[in-house]
Amino acid sequence: MAAAQVRVLGPLEVETGGRTVELSWPRLRVLVALLVANAGRVVSVAALVESLWGQRVSPDAHRTVRTYISRLRQALPAKDLILTRSPGYLIQLAPDAIDAVRFERAAADGRKALADGHFHTAAEGLRAALAVWRDDAYGEFAEITALRIEGDRLNRLRLSVVEDRIDADLGTGTGGELIPELEGLIVLHPGRERLWGQLMRALYRAGRQSDALAAFRRAREALVEEAGVEPSPVLTAIHQRILAHDPTLLPTTGVRPAQLPPAARGFTGRATEIAALDAHLAEPAAVVIAGSAGVGKTALALHWAHRVAEQFPDGQLYLNLRGFDPHLPPVATAEAIRVLLDAFSLPPERIPATVDAQVSLYRSLVAGKRALIVIDDAATSQQVRPLLPGSGCATVITSRDRLTGLVTADGALPLVLDRIDADQAQELLIARLGRDRVAAEPDAVDAIVASCAGLPLALAVVAARLAGQPRYPLAAVAADLQSERLDALDTGDPATRIRALFAVSYQRLEPDAARLFRLLGLHPGPHVTPAAAASLAAVPPARVRVLLAELARAHLVEDLLPGQYVMHDLLRMYAEELTHQQDDRVAATGRMLDHYLHGARAAVAVLDPAVTLPTLAPPPESVVAPSFDDLRSAMAWLGAEHPVLVALVHLSGADEYAVGLASTVANFLTFQGYGHHQSVVQHAALAAAQRLGDTVAQARAHRVLGVVQFLESRFDDALAHHGEALDLLGPSGNPVERADIHHSIAFALNQTGRLWEALDHAERALDLYRAAGHPRQAQELGFVGVCHAMLGDNDKAIDCAHRSLALHGTITDPYGTAAALWCLGHARHNLGHYPESIAAYRELVAVHGKYGNRQYLAESLMRLGDVHDEAGEAEHADEMWQQAFEIFTDLGHANAHKVKARLAGAHRLPPLPVVIG
Repeated sequence: MAAAQVRVLGPLEVETGGRTVELSWPRLRVLVALLVANAGRVVSVAALVESLWGQRVSPDAHRTVRTYISRLRQALPAKDLILTRSPGYLIQLAPDAIDAVRFERAAADGRKALADGHFHTAAEGLRAALAVWRDDAYGEFAEITALRIEGDRLNRLRLSVVEDRIDADLGTGTGGELIPELEGLIVLHPGRERLWGQLMRALYRAGRQSDALAAFRRAREALVEEAGVEPSPVLTAIHQRILAHDPTLLPTTGVRPAQLPPAARGFTGRATEIAALDAHLAEPAAVVIAGSAGVGKTALALHWAHRVAEQFPDGQLYLNLRGFDPHLPPVATAEAIRVLLDAFSLPPERIPATVDAQVSLYRSLVAGKRALIVIDDAATSQQVRPLLPGSGCATVITSRDRLTGLVTADGALPLVLDRIDADQAQELLIARLGRDRVAAEPDAVDAIVASCAGLPLALAVVAARLAGQPRYPLAAVAADLQSERLDALDTGDPATRIRALFAVSYQRLEPDAARLFRLLGLHPGPHVTPAAAASLAAVPPARVRVLLAELARAHLVEDLLPGQYVMHDLLRMYAEELTHQQDDRVAATGRMLDHYLHGARAAVAVLDPAVTLPTLAPPPESVVAPSFDDLRSAMAWLGAEHPVLVALVHLSGADEYAVGLASTVANFLTFQGYGHHQSVVQHAALAAAQRLGDTVAQARAHRVLGVVQFLESRFDDALAHHGEALDLLGPSGNPVERADIHHSIAFALNQTGRLWEALDHAERALDLYRAAGHPRQAQELGFVGVCHAMLGDNDKAIDCAHRSLALHGTITDPYGTAAALWCLGHARHNLGHYPESIAAYRELVAVHGKYGNRQYLAESLMRLGDVHDEAGEAEHADEMWQQAFEIFTDLGHANAHKVKARLAGAHRLPPLPVVIG
């Protein structure tokens, strides 16, 4: 067949041999279009004559057609493109050579994925199908009846596929982003009920219920005007579901996780194990890959996961449980489940406080989905069991333990991984070094394979060194391995044996890279950035990137993600052993801690400028101290680095840093909902402060632990921690620290309805902040006003709010501004000053909208709706309540049913407890 491409979804184009064929004569273009529209079928000369001339056929028309065909063949370099077949002609093209055919095939695949509920796959496939369109199909041939009919068919199909793609986007959780496109399509096609239904759903998801209902009215008017018909039952049903606030109209999450780390380069062998994993695809289940250290468990799991990832269109998750990490304890259930939830980009306020509730949320997110979960380096069955999803998902677990509990009690399938045999080891070397190089030195290869003892990690390290030295003899490396092993081969311990093999690659590093490798053994993980590595080694960032690249080439670190490097736990253990012999561990650890402490302080200062942070001396010049220009970059750094920050508080001999880090990241961990991390960090800080004899730091840790207990609804425990904090400071202790504690107590008491006690502690906090001249006094003044408002003393509340807002004119403190605006709105509402209350609440909505706390935003919208309702503005009230209801429902918050009652007519419910921050 001729290598030709024809495009008819827009102006006709023919390309052959890599060039576009010029077809300037109109009737030649018509002739090509007629043949392409019937590709693979013979088009009779009579049909061509009728299409070309219609009723005005000349006597020699048949001969003229043959002349046109001859000219066309001359214009086309591919002479076999147009064939003569009685009673006419046939164009011979490859199946995918016509854009219209490619479109229809891709559209069919996308529609099948949509029907199967694979929305992300469907959206991508349908979008790709539509991408081949440039304009109307056969649009330039509207006067040719046969081509007009075919063009109309394709154009109708195109619109239908656009609607399918929008359905797929809605299935992925998309909403408001589709509204402009849908509005534009409806202008062109006002009679398409499906588009109207999609617009109504998109508007509803965007929190615009009134606009969604108005769209139904617009649709009815358009249908009556255009076709004289009422909306169909399908469109009417969508209207009824919107009126009933049907939660199934809302998305669960629009995120499809794709977390798999890169697969090992040059992976080979393990065909039997891969076949065993493949056998479980039809009915996904949990599989435990068990084996000794360095045997390639993670490499196999990730190789297979990447190989089958497309069969899991709802996402792929990855989690390292650190079951056998040499520095850190195994990941607790609370931390692990939070990592999995973070993969879905849920807002912090949607994360429940208790671990059991978080597990339930995780399982609901993957229920009915086809997702792949890789759980790496598990220690025990108990560590894994809460992380197992429901049916439809596949789970691959790696462990040095066989996890028989999961196999016997949970139905997991065991897959024991042994060391690779000599043939597989040789194939691995061939994959990394090339067949010719391996074949050239068979004896050396045998010696290397024997030295590496069937451990893929050891082979990978040796191969990485050889790959970087293409002229280096394999025999020399084999000799090095033999001399280094000494008696290690006789121990029977893979870790001991592999340590000797690491030495060969380590000794070939240039001195700076070798030093960096050693110092990376001091880093607790789970990853290290170039900036942290530069601080650790006291070298410039540009230089450290070169050194990290050398270590990556030697397979001594892995570049997991852009800007993040990881180290196998055996390599980290080996590196740390070396630091004892050659390096100043204390100085290097101090530089590393300075990097993270100064980075955390800089980021938190951007997030909350009024927060009390520890005073730090300037970092040494050798430390790379991160800086941040905006909220987004600060949040991104803290989000990526907080697992490292949590790990650092456990370093022995670093008590002062542990205390400083815990104090610095406390607010971030609280507001992002990392309750378990917060508890771990503050308990470590409390122990460190006790060793230091630092009562202020002990009090600070108790205060934050009280906040953790409060958020978990353990109110007595919360107040006990706060009381302990006050006792530690005493009546003459640091005034700002005491003020922080009184504020936390006031907040807890306010939330539990003990309003007079809350007011007392809020006023004590305010007095202490004022005495210290601290900027937090503005926020506390607003909170005092909140307490007055809750007690019904509206005049005092308004006075406090105005004074607080005046102070905030010179302070950037969104939480304090929010407290004052809530106070003002609430008090004005109580007094019946509806315009002033509405104005305050609207400002409050803007503050929470800007700073992204959706729970506070929903509560503010609900309050705003209450005021509109009392003011007789029912339509505005419904709009605000609807937005609040959608957010509360999305968050799984208990207030959703209260707002639903308002929307149903039971508007005047008792006030909810205030949540300010």
